[in-house]
Amino acid sequence: MSVRMIWALTLADFRERVRRPSFLFVLLGAAALGYFAVPPDTSGYMLLRVGNYRGVYDSAYVGALIALVGGAWLTVGGFFVVKNAIARDEATGVGQILAATPMRTVVYTVGKFLSNLLVLGAMVVLLALTALLMVLVRGEAGEIDLVALWMPFLLLSMPMMALTAAAAVLFETIRPLRRGLGNIVWFVLAIAGLGQSVEAGGAFDVLGVGTVATSLEAAIVATYPDPGDTGLAIGFSDAEGPLRRYEWAGLDLTAELVLLRTAVLLFALGVAVLAAGWFTRFTPTSGTAGRRSEQETEALPAEARPTRFGAPVSAAVRGWIAARLLLSELRILVKGISYWWWTGAAALFATGLFVPYAQVINPMLPIGWIWPVLMWSRLGTQQTANGVDLLVAASVAGRRRLAAEWTAGVLITAVTGLAPLLRMAVAADWSGVAAWGAGLLFIPSLALAVGTLTRTARAFQALYLGAWYAVMNGVTAIDYMGTLRPVGQSAGDRPLLVAGVAAVLVLVTFVTREARHAWR
Repeated sequence: MSVRMIWALTLADFRERVRRPSFLFVLLGAAALGYFAVPPDTSGYMLLRVGNYRGVYDSAYVGALIALVGGAWLTVGGFFVVKNAIARDEATGVGQILAATPMRTVVYTVGKFLSNLLVLGAMVVLLALTALLMVLVRGEAGEIDLVALWMPFLLLSMPMMALTAAAAVLFETIRPLRRGLGNIVWFVLAIAGLGQSVEAGGAFDVLGVGTVATSLEAAIVATYPDPGDTGLAIGFSDAEGPLRRYEWAGLDLTAELVLLRTAVLLFALGVAVLAAGWFTRFTPTSGTAGRRSEQETEALPAEARPTRFGAPVSAAVRGWIAARLLLSELRILVKGISYWWWTGAAALFATGLFVPYAQVINPMLPIGWIWPVLMWSRLGTQQTANGVDLLVAASVAGRRRLAAEWTAGVLITAVTGLAPLLRMAVAADWSGVAAWGAGLLFIPSLALAVGTLTRTARAFQALYLGAWYAVMNGVTAIDYMGTLRPVGQSAGDRPLLVAGVAAVLVLVTFVTREARHAWR
């Protein structure tokens, strides 16, 4: 394995990524996350919760706080940022060129792993600098200790990033996991892994969260002999009453801890090496493409050769273009969806008709409105993904096509949420119907806006999965489905607010489309 070749591949790929505007937006997002991770007491929320306690904002606590929160967020969301390195090489033709060189497959996968790690590592560095700024702004005790401040990023965040970088390479080399299904699988695995890490200890604490949780709990018990609940939770939560403070001396830097975190790094490298076993070096998995190429090179028979050029291939068809556009957009959305998906959708519909009414709002409606997430993520991205964006942009029916695409998304949303709607109508729960209607408009509007702005399906998948998970965990501030509303209670003005946000998202979509059209 050539170290020089690996480094050259890594550096070239990293330089290509950092030139993109999206990289700057991701860095700004990481900095904002570091800022919100250290809230003032008057904010009313917490991102790292240990019972109803928080540590004194000193170097050790702020460093661990931002390292854990940022590492957890990047473990889940960073995967969506870096999981396109191999696909990009394939789309641009660079991969086919590299495949024709003597470069070994393992060199390529390790190089992509290191490139992913550099991208995620740049975000960790920015989080570390943000931690220094937050100690200066909101520090409450002692002088700044850079070792205590930045050690958690090295021991906790970077091993997390290594696992994420390696998983992105592995998923791109396994065909069923290359696209949206792999993104969903990783989201579930990452959330489950974070939860397991909180409960685990010792060698089973792969992400290191449990190690910090145990240390924080010991500091709380030392200050408050009868502390009550000291369970650790990562994510937005309401601060219930005044928070009791405690001093935390930081992580105990033992040889065992260093060896365990090093083992995680080596394990991630091993996963990148293992990925070479599935990587096909950009060659077709069957002989179909080869046979098609041979057929394309054969000369056409004389009777099949064109005799005139420029003549229309078919007569123009007059009629109501909106219906044809809508049907076309629906076909695009459902194209390639397997029989098992439709079977699952039918099972959800049947279940929603017979479960107790309290379970219709939660969990049947949320389950129904997570089922088509891969369909929704196609909204606003299909033209770019298939290389026809310039052709579609030249269409005289650009606005109508965009409206048809949005309407197709609304229809898919309505179908997957139909059973809860029928049950709410039968029960005369009109507040629930209003909340359902607002969610019906909001979800495809969000998907189309995000897809149009980013031109990638991964952005909506990451955003929507995170929002859906937050709602399922009781974050009422972003309840776009009305699923957290107690049965029989009025939804208030929230449906109007959600519908208003949906209208703004649709407006953003059309403005973006018009701006790009004018720019061309």
